[in-house]
Amino acid sequence: MENKLKVFRAMQDITQEDLARELGVTRQTIIAIEKNKYDPSLSLAFKISRFFKVQIEDVFVYEE
Repeated sequence: MENKLKVFRAMQDITQEDLARELGVTRQTIIAIEKNKYDPSLSLAFKISRFFKVQIEDVFVYEE
């Protein structure tokens, strides 16, 4: 699953550490998501989309 997390983070000028703290995860989790090495749980994906005030599909793009 592709994602635009790094783009949204850059638009808000927020660090990986700050985002991780806000979401209650580690910085390593944010890094892994951004590098497409880890697909977040549905719960975490919703937290991310709510944090940026966008639809979940705006951040995460499912490609078959």
